[in-house]
Amino acid sequence: MTGPGAVHPADPDGHGILLVDDEPAILESLELTLTPEHRVFTAGTGEQALEILDKEDIALIIADQVMPGMTGVEILEQVSERSPRTIRMLLTGYADMDSLVRAINEGRIYRYLPKPWDPDELRMNVRRALEAYQLAWENTQLAGALAEANEKLRAENLYLRGEVESRYSFEGVVGDSPAMQRVFDVMKKVSETDATVLLTGETGTGKDVIAKTIHYVGPRKEKRFVAQNCGALPDTLLESELFGHKKGAFTGAHADKEGLFQIADGGTIFLDEIGETEPGMQVRLLRVLQDGEIRPLGSSDTRKVNVRVIAATNKDLEKAVEEGRFRDDLYYRLRVVEIPVPPLRERREDVPALAHHFLDRVAHRMGRELSGFTNAAMDRLCSADWPGNVRELENEIERVVALAGDERMVGVEMLSEHVRGGSAAREGTVAPAIASEPNMALAVEALKRHMIVQSLRDTGNKTRAAERLGIPRQSLQKMIKRLEIRDAEIEGEES
Repeated sequence: MTGPGAVHPADPDGHGILLVDDEPAILESLELTLTPEHRVFTAGTGEQALEILDKEDIALIIADQVMPGMTGVEILEQVSERSPRTIRMLLTGYADMDSLVRAINEGRIYRYLPKPWDPDELRMNVRRALEAYQLAWENTQLAGALAEANEKLRAENLYLRGEVESRYSFEGVVGDSPAMQRVFDVMKKVSETDATVLLTGETGTGKDVIAKTIHYVGPRKEKRFVAQNCGALPDTLLESELFGHKKGAFTGAHADKEGLFQIADGGTIFLDEIGETEPGMQVRLLRVLQDGEIRPLGSSDTRKVNVRVIAATNKDLEKAVEEGRFRDDLYYRLRVVEIPVPPLRERREDVPALAHHFLDRVAHRMGRELSGFTNAAMDRLCSADWPGNVRELENEIERVVALAGDERMVGVEMLSEHVRGGSAAREGTVAPAIASEPNMALAVEALKRHMIVQSLRDTGNKTRAAERLGIPRQSLQKMIKRLEIRDAEIEGEES
């Protein structure tokens, strides 16, 4: 027989079982029943049991109720305080209900075992107790992992919110031109209110960025900002997207769906290309703006929503109203505050700042080390017409960065053909672009380039071109280098 305090080899699960009884024969019998499958410790007194508990990882303790010194209930009470996760079982040969009730209430025992016990029943009870211990341990681990994940997610959300708010702040909208300063002035005033805003302007002028900025610097920034292009969906699908639908409202509606107005409740909804909506949809939108109510498709119930509406269009809505294609009452509801967003050709002085802004952001994302633009490259960017406006400029910079390789500066040769103006220059069509350039410094640079290219093409060499231009040949060579005029632009050049 193994004496008190003995330990047997570990079981596969590694769970320790502590047996406490002052009768050696009972301890031996319990050991023989459990040892083949489990890691067993034995103790003849409560004091000895608590010493083992402090040193070992005990999953289950089985204590006899009647012992000299500390009773089983008293031992289990201390175990409950020292090792709350340990499963506690009481062994008793007495039908003493008072003791059992006390053990259940104060010692919080998992189960009591009557003497004499059935070996198979004992093994089953022990197995179930250890399963409960393992489950509790796993739940604790999962709870810890979940708490850690939640904290990480909270931190990431705070970081992302900070990123969004910094990107969509007034500092994030690039432009120092007088035209953009007028836009900023209105944005700052309207962002402090809940007024409905109508953004007008050509495609690609950045109306979506302005809408997000108004939201994220305003009082609704803690709530959702959602956007929908009204021209991207047919009328029925757009209605479902904006107002939601009930299950069975139409073919394919297999479940209830919340609309964007519900999702944005308390926040802002951005309705892009509002001029593309049909008359039926215009009526539904008018109801939201007038009454703050929506009705999901297929439902007879209306729901109140508190949503700020910012709309945008590249159409002439006033003309559409005159022609009967757009409701006048909706038009006046939308244009509580109208912000016309100027095209890029009307604020060319913003091109350098925009180009550097996009270059820094895209180069960082793509892992490139581009530090800026050559003077000639910037001249070309500033003199281009940009019919696609800011979006086209951004796409051009992204293309340049993607194809930059190991380059450190963006040169003229890295720009797209239509931006370089190669074909236009060869056809002698640069002059109109110069004439339309409002910035005098940029117009002068463009005119210099045009005159040099034309003179070299007409005379056939640099010496005669310099004489024609009235400048030294050395000065002409320096200007060709500074403006990055390529041989391909000059047909028939001779040294």
